[in-house]
Amino acid sequence: MTIFEQESMFATAEDGPTLIIRSAVPATTALETGFPAGVVSAAAERESWRKEVHRPATHTHKWWAQRLGSVFRGILAAAVAEDEQDAIECYSNALRLDGLVVCDPFAGSGTTLAEAAKLGAKVVGRDINPVATLVQRQALAPWDRSRLDRAFDKVETQVRHEIDRLHRDKHGRPVLYYFWVGLAACPQCAPDAPPVELFSRYVFAQHAYPKKYPTSRATCPHCHAVVIVNVVEDDHLTCHRCGRTSSLTGPVNRANMTCSQGHTTKVINALGDQPPRFQMYAKQVLDADGTRRYEPIDDFDRALYAEAEKLLEERRSELVLPVGVLDDGHNTRQAIRWNYREWQQFFNARQLYSLGLLGAAIRDLDRGSEREALAALFSGVLEFNNLFCSFKGEGTGAVRHMFSNHVLKPERTPLEAHPWGTPASSGAFSTLYQSRIIRAWEYKRHPHDIAPVNDSSERVFGLSQPLSLAIGNHEAFEQGKVGAYVDCGPSSSFELPDASVDLVITDPPFMDNVHYSELADFFHAWLRRIRPFADYPVRSATTRHVEEVQSADPAEFGRAIAAVWKECSRLLKPNGLLAFTFHQARITGWVELVKALEVAGLVITAVQPVKAEMSTSTVKSSASDPSNLDSIVVCRPMGHTTPEMTTVEAVRERAIAALRECQEAGVKVGYADIESVVRGSVLALHTLPGNSLTVEALTTEAAEAVVEAAAALDVRSNRG
Repeated sequence: MTIFEQESMFATAEDGPTLIIRSAVPATTALETGFPAGVVSAAAERESWRKEVHRPATHTHKWWAQRLGSVFRGILAAAVAEDEQDAIECYSNALRLDGLVVCDPFAGSGTTLAEAAKLGAKVVGRDINPVATLVQRQALAPWDRSRLDRAFDKVETQVRHEIDRLHRDKHGRPVLYYFWVGLAACPQCAPDAPPVELFSRYVFAQHAYPKKYPTSRATCPHCHAVVIVNVVEDDHLTCHRCGRTSSLTGPVNRANMTCSQGHTTKVINALGDQPPRFQMYAKQVLDADGTRRYEPIDDFDRALYAEAEKLLEERRSELVLPVGVLDDGHNTRQAIRWNYREWQQFFNARQLYSLGLLGAAIRDLDRGSEREALAALFSGVLEFNNLFCSFKGEGTGAVRHMFSNHVLKPERTPLEAHPWGTPASSGAFSTLYQSRIIRAWEYKRHPHDIAPVNDSSERVFGLSQPLSLAIGNHEAFEQGKVGAYVDCGPSSSFELPDASVDLVITDPPFMDNVHYSELADFFHAWLRRIRPFADYPVRSATTRHVEEVQSADPAEFGRAIAAVWKECSRLLKPNGLLAFTFHQARITGWVELVKALEVAGLVITAVQPVKAEMSTSTVKSSASDPSNLDSIVVCRPMGHTTPEMTTVEAVRERAIAALRECQEAGVKVGYADIESVVRGSVLALHTLPGNSLTVEALTTEAAEAVVEAAAALDVRSNRG
């Protein structure tokens, strides 16, 4: 039996999926000649709506641009298959990559590592950001459920009573959420004039579907009573407590505020050189029968908060608290303009005290993968418990986390949640333990995948093996003592021998302004004090790194990524294969990419379309031509093989056929998707040995090919 023959572990087809064992990369793969874009994209389309449910092992913590497991399973399957039908069989059955080593130099949240490990491969993951490394380790590490629960119970015993006590009302009922509003002094009024409350609307709680459920809550601007209003019909409120009638429109309109005397000032100018001051005005409490009630803030609430302020100062040395300052950057600039200069300023005193207790309890646990899991969970809780969070509304998860934007966007009306939480809470340590950690533990024991079943994509068990890999250093990995080598550092240099990797499968950074390290520093400021794993860089004040591959400047991006591709070329076996997902609206990004691959001695053998991570994201849906697809760029070391298609016409027609396959599978193909796939396909010719066309000439040919492909696929641009 050859390595490409199938071996069944079942007596009949009805008994379960077929076991398919592959232990080498074919000379020509389905990924290069017949990628099943429609089948994979259909599965990915379903996964994209609930990624955290379908792939919970890689969603234990926030990371940005988390890719779809279905796509990377498809890439891996096609990379060991000989043709499209073989790739579909590998994708739909129990594929095992026997003895293969799969490397991801931009490992991010660990999608490639988890998918390859589920298929039985040995995995190597590298990321320059330690927060990403923490996420990857959670995806792979073995967790003992009894030890996990004991660690959780120990933390609960130490901190829950105190945190609960500081989130109660005068009747002893738990407070789920406190509502706060920023204050700013009008620079044109007298110094003793009352500050402006930075409301744009006085409605603070409404349903996610207000037309269907119009009953909402507003705060009276005069006495802060909670007033019931109809947001569809009302434009004013009449307070039952003070009797005054007020507009529902607040004093803030976009960037400007207007004081009671009619002076208009930019909010940011009114802040002076300090971040906003805040005051509580309402709360949501939980009755014994489970009813949620909105009530105004009273003297008990204010006294309780003052106690938290006092406790923070008295016990500061016992707590885990964030350390460090914000450095200037594209994603931090807005927060700095609002005078947030230290990470501690992102939290109020009660949040710092409560989270500080929680972090200290986790820090002091016995070391092991279970402690590390709770450290990752704690870090994730920070996302929902800070002054940059807001209220999403009723009928949905209540807390809009701070990273709903890709920048650190200051919030004028922040929401303070209960960080330990109740069963009715959102974004709390106790609830996320169940929805993230326990869900991931269950998935790791019995993974499921989305596969084609009777002309649809369904959840299927039994295709993958459990996720439970020992993680070690490069020496332990080379000696076969561990199945995973996951490390934090630059990907331009691995401590592995030449020709030691079968497949490099990755999702590199795109050429844009979203610098993940600038955002990840928010978590790092706390994790430095906990040290979740032994090599975590506790002495580094930031996760930024000079070798980070992330720049909007084409030349800088090209130089950085070329160094990584050169190292990947060194690591690959002679018959090895590099494949990565990429989407770039700017043609300069594609130009720099193909130049970098050429410098590294890699030849692009194919560019394939596939469903991207989330077509409904804010960034994508706001574009005039939103993107829905990524390109899979497939490469081989120079000298391995020369692609059959070496002309612009041939690669254009192959791109059209692949994009049409996506359309026929029900996956939307937009103009930006055609631009990305067709441009990439044409510019890929630059890497071919003996290519005579300049990059400039190929760029011109690519522009014409895009127009022809769009006409063939009947897709039009929405740009003016």
